[in-house]
Amino acid sequence: MSSTAAGWLQVLALVGALALCHRPLGDHIAKLLTTARHLGAERVLYRVVGVDGDADQRWPVYLRSVLAFSALSILFLYGLIRLQSHLLLSLGVPQMPGHQAWNTAISFTTNTNWQSYSGESAMGHLVQTAGLAVQNFVSAAVGIAVVAALIRGFTRHRTDRVGNFWVDLTRIVLRLLLPLAIVFALVLVANGVVQNFHGFHEVTTLTGGTQAIPGGPVASQEVVKELGTNGGGFYNANSAHPFENPTGFTNWLEIFLLLVISFSLPRTFGRMVGDHRQGYAIVAVMGLFWVASAALITFAESHHSGAALNAAGSATEGKEQRFGIAASSLFAASTTLTSTGAVNSFHDSFTPFGGGLTIFNMMLGEIAPGGTGSGLYGMLILAIVAVFVAGLMVGRTPEYLGKKLGGREMKFASLYILTTPALVLVGTGVAMALPGERAGMLNSGPHGFAEVLYAFTSAANNNGSAFAGITVNTDWYDTALGLAMVFGRFLPMVFVLALAGSLARQQPVPATPGTLPTHRPLFVGLLSGVVVIVVGLTYFPALALGPIAEGLH
Repeated sequence: MSSTAAGWLQVLALVGALALCHRPLGDHIAKLLTTARHLGAERVLYRVVGVDGDADQRWPVYLRSVLAFSALSILFLYGLIRLQSHLLLSLGVPQMPGHQAWNTAISFTTNTNWQSYSGESAMGHLVQTAGLAVQNFVSAAVGIAVVAALIRGFTRHRTDRVGNFWVDLTRIVLRLLLPLAIVFALVLVANGVVQNFHGFHEVTTLTGGTQAIPGGPVASQEVVKELGTNGGGFYNANSAHPFENPTGFTNWLEIFLLLVISFSLPRTFGRMVGDHRQGYAIVAVMGLFWVASAALITFAESHHSGAALNAAGSATEGKEQRFGIAASSLFAASTTLTSTGAVNSFHDSFTPFGGGLTIFNMMLGEIAPGGTGSGLYGMLILAIVAVFVAGLMVGRTPEYLGKKLGGREMKFASLYILTTPALVLVGTGVAMALPGERAGMLNSGPHGFAEVLYAFTSAANNNGSAFAGITVNTDWYDTALGLAMVFGRFLPMVFVLALAGSLARQQPVPATPGTLPTHRPLFVGLLSGVVVIVVGLTYFPALALGPIAEGLH
């Protein structure tokens, strides 16, 4: 079988598996977010932390709960990392510097999983399991909780209540993420992914040298890093490492895991608002961008110029031969269109246009299908903008799902859209203006600029992947990228929850013959155009200075 045919079969199998899971998983998420019934374990947790599971919160209280929980998570993880040399299962790793520990704690709490260290040599097993893996669960749950609050803003009226963050967080972890992680971790172990608490084994190589091979609880972290669109690797090579991703099947499964929840959430949205067609329209836009990105990256990596690439037949540098071009491109498209950031190949070695597309995917806001929760609330913000644009065209007050979109709502949507580009472009500009930070680039010219642009795009969009040819483990980069991760995660959440509160206070308006149908192909096309024009073109000058200039050269 040719590599092209194998690539298409992988895509078709992936689409089929996602389609099969879309309805049952989406309905399950909707049920756990709407049912009044609490499980016994949940009631115990509510009593321990002093939460009334039957009391809803106003949006400012919901927001304070999100921020307080995340702040405590950062402090706990920072302390755990700094003290790991004094803890069990530290494996003798040296203490991480303060600025790097701060960056890492923020990274995992914000669902970014940016890693300026090598996992196998910088983290002991206790920190990996009790620190990083725990944050992989709860940071993903926070994203889903926030989008649940936004959906309640559409479904409720004449109220200031958008749900209970602590109830949402608990249910998402216990009823969704944990069961799925247990099942698929066993599948990964059965297919060769490492799961133990061994330290380093020193072995003799064929040439007579020695090599230290690390073990560890890899499968349990691998499954949730994909399922929760986190992305941080147990090993430095991430999902290119054979202990994390040993076969073509595990590679396909990891792509499936990082997509399945985000592609199912539109079904949750449709069910909660009482119109499944609304969810189908949203998932159609997500699917269009995902398929287009995977096809374009595969084309860019397969069709090339240059003697070395022509001799190899494709751009094989930085790619695992056991996966090939198609699987590597599919993984790259999926991991940058979500907030995952896991990699099975090195994006810095992609062709200029292939690497540029991975940057562009993140610049779109990672909404196709995006991170767990964050992808859907990002797409719903853009849907609101699309409805507003359509309303301006016909001269009537825009309405979406029975709620009027006035000046207050559009201010929140606009601030949401402007936040991430400001962080990316300002951060990149400052880094390029400082001679010491420019010296961290291992490449000059457009590709060196693209490395810096990728770093801030990845941090501000909470992706976590990188063009590896840049030295970021410095005081300045750890601080600057840490701030980009914090503001890129929580400022948009502020605007989303404020929007949810504003919508929930409204009285729904009935649909009229002049109301824009938001479930038809026309709206799918309009929303797709808004994504490209409003979001994508914001970054065009920066892309022109980096990957586009390199590709044309």
